[in-house]
Amino acid sequence: MAAVPYPATAQDIQESNLYRRITLRFVPLLVICFVFAYLDRVNISFAKLQMQQDLGFSDAVYGLGASIFFVGYFLFEIPSNMILHKVGPKRWIARIMITWGIASAAMMFVTNETGFYILRFLIGSLEAGFVPGALYFFTNWFPSQRRGRINSLFMAAIALCGMIGGPISGGIMKFTHGVSSLHGWQWLFLLEGIPSIVLGVVCWIVIDNKIEDARWLKDDEKKLLLARLAAEPKSEAVHSFRDALKQPSTITMSLIYLVLASGIYGLVFWMPQLIKTAGTDDTFIIGLITVIPYLCAAIGMILIGRSSDRTGERRWHLAGCALAGAVGYAVSAYFGSNTLVLVIGLSFAATGIIAGIGLFWILPPRVLTGAAAAGGIALINSVGQLGGIITPYMVGKIRDITGSASLGLYVVALECLVGAALLLWALPKRIYFREPVAK
Repeated sequence: MAAVPYPATAQDIQESNLYRRITLRFVPLLVICFVFAYLDRVNISFAKLQMQQDLGFSDAVYGLGASIFFVGYFLFEIPSNMILHKVGPKRWIARIMITWGIASAAMMFVTNETGFYILRFLIGSLEAGFVPGALYFFTNWFPSQRRGRINSLFMAAIALCGMIGGPISGGIMKFTHGVSSLHGWQWLFLLEGIPSIVLGVVCWIVIDNKIEDARWLKDDEKKLLLARLAAEPKSEAVHSFRDALKQPSTITMSLIYLVLASGIYGLVFWMPQLIKTAGTDDTFIIGLITVIPYLCAAIGMILIGRSSDRTGERRWHLAGCALAGAVGYAVSAYFGSNTLVLVIGLSFAATGIIAGIGLFWILPPRVLTGAAAAGGIALINSVGQLGGIITPYMVGKIRDITGSASLGLYVVALECLVGAALLLWALPKRIYFREPVAK
């Protein structure tokens, strides 16, 4: 039964205002960081529209280059988050931002396949740890009943990146092409890499590792926040990384996130090409069209996140998101030559997958705390990033062989169905306990 709201007291209002202050201090900054992380990760999908012809890359070469990013990401994700647990999010997130920004800007110097592969691997290695690091950081500040909306706001960066990234990337490539004898795709990497470096410095200034470190909070406010964290329910949580590896639920959650990540990377790496294949050639117009699915996702994930927090229900919200992703991919595959229906299908897929990713990250901290949370969240995220290795290369290879991406999209739709089944039946019921409604 869903928790029943009750009239807010003065203390409830004061507490809500306190969490609003914390949210405004940290979440917008980390959302902006995530936007540029995603821009630097997926702007290769727009660069492809010019870069592939300029450098003579096949779809398979492009798909492998897009995928190899995640090899570096996978290898360094767990070590990176374990270091973050030791040195603190403040120092480590700043380091991640600055170094990946430099590597991303260096993509403008690529001239051959080898350089392409090396830099993509390096960017993945340097970015590893950012997303799980931010999610782990939120567990230090927000109790679980508030993290549905916080995680959804953070993951809304994926949708926001799609909304602004498409027009910005398409515009940069169109309007800077030939400036200072550089190609548009070269300007794309340079202009979207520099802001990450600046944001790294801002993170160093603004982020506080934990509640006790925040000089801008009063002592009574710190005590209240710490009490809320101490009082939140936990489902037989484990504390060591070694124990986290032994948990069947950790492995199951890793597989679920692999499916969800496969779904999102099918979108981010192939959406521009799918729209182009459906009949649109102008890179700027393609960028504008890509806004639509991400706008739908931004609205949908906030509404779904609020609904899940309001009711305390997670299982069916998550499974419904995975099913929406499956339907969206199937529609996109079947109507790939019809731009209008294709965009509708992509909108369903984007809303389901992105909203599902935001809600999913409520589950791991229910069974993992401390070092287990840092390492376990990194493990789950790194396994999920294998979807970034599999999906772009698979779709590219199928497109090279068949001349169409439809079969690859059907495979991703099937993966989403598997994810829905795992969410409904493979996780123990104790993980899906209902939290009290946040005041």
